[in-house]
Amino acid sequence: MADRWIIHLDMDAFYASVEVLDNPDLKGRPVIVGGTKERGVVSAASYEARSFGVHSALPIATARRLCPHGVYLPVRMERYKAVSDRIFEIFRRYTPLVEPLSLDEAFLDVTGSIRLFGSPPQIAQTIRERVRAEIGLTVSAGVAPSKLVAKIASDVNKPDGLTVVPKDGSAAFLAALPIGRLWGVGRVSRRKLELMGIVTIGDLAALPLSFLEKTFGRSGLELGRLARGEDDRGVEPDREVKSIGAEETMARDLIRMADVKKELLWLATRVTRRLRRNGFLGRTVTLKVKYQDFQQITRSETLSRPTDEARTVYETVLDLLEKTSAGHRPIRLLGISLSGLGGRDESGQAFLFDDLEQKDKARRLDMALDRITGKYGSRSVLPASLFEETDPHAPKRR
Repeated sequence: MADRWIIHLDMDAFYASVEVLDNPDLKGRPVIVGGTKERGVVSAASYEARSFGVHSALPIATARRLCPHGVYLPVRMERYKAVSDRIFEIFRRYTPLVEPLSLDEAFLDVTGSIRLFGSPPQIAQTIRERVRAEIGLTVSAGVAPSKLVAKIASDVNKPDGLTVVPKDGSAAFLAALPIGRLWGVGRVSRRKLELMGIVTIGDLAALPLSFLEKTFGRSGLELGRLARGEDDRGVEPDREVKSIGAEETMARDLIRMADVKKELLWLATRVTRRLRRNGFLGRTVTLKVKYQDFQQITRSETLSRPTDEARTVYETVLDLLEKTSAGHRPIRLLGISLSGLGGRDESGQAFLFDDLEQKDKARRLDMALDRITGKYGSRSVLPASLFEETDPHAPKRR
């Protein structure tokens, strides 16, 4: 572990920063991304918005009370994914060992890149400069001998910061930090530790591992080791994507089946765009429904062959919808996801009676529409029925 060097790169307020990049008039203003729905949640907030107490996962209604003059924008996932792809292409110029954690952060193992690109801090700084020059965004970086310390370090000097922890300095770096910064310490365990007088990571590191194991079990032993900076996990560049999906919380509960079906068509369109962009086909379609009383159910169907076609997914979820109480109970959230993912070359042979010409036309149309939406936004081309408001109270989409 002593000879390994990890960089954790974390884009600064990524979604909000992309919105400012696309609309420079927003620079310096409190930008909140997460939709305009009162019952939605904040997906990202600019640092100007954070000064008012707005942060990710905060209910939009609360954010509006804290920052009524903020700029509230819907999520544009297709745009963020396109920018993310360009950023990760820059990351991979310096090492093939890149482990994505989300669209806006990743671990890089640069141990084998030092002879080509310089010291780990030099590599981190070079990447930061390339992202700023080529994309126009800032990224904070933590450089350390382990994933744990690199991730914590990247957050120390945000935004647009670079923090380097020397080879033998992990324990000293962690010691003064609040115990809540340590992975695995949630709200409940933090309170329990604080009642025992354990306020900093250094306080925890000073306790015998045997005591921590006796008090907290196996997790206590692991926490004690992490508090000492002991983390031998390697970067995993080929983390498997298990599913791709999308969901929507409604501004008003859906009761009419026409509105439910319209929302599902929009979701099917979004999900299949993501599948095609990532080069996947999905075999298992899952419908998620959350009713007004917060009861949540899922219904799934495994297709005879994988797909990335919106029509196929939409028709499948309509069948699954019949196995729910839609139309009888108000619905506050809908979601669609596809799992059992594989590449297009794994889809198997065509069925004997498939209309291959028709499927090829549909595929070319999907790809053409993807190019348009990638350039002009997710709502630049949509199914016509999405524009036919059947109810004056129908939900506004992101």
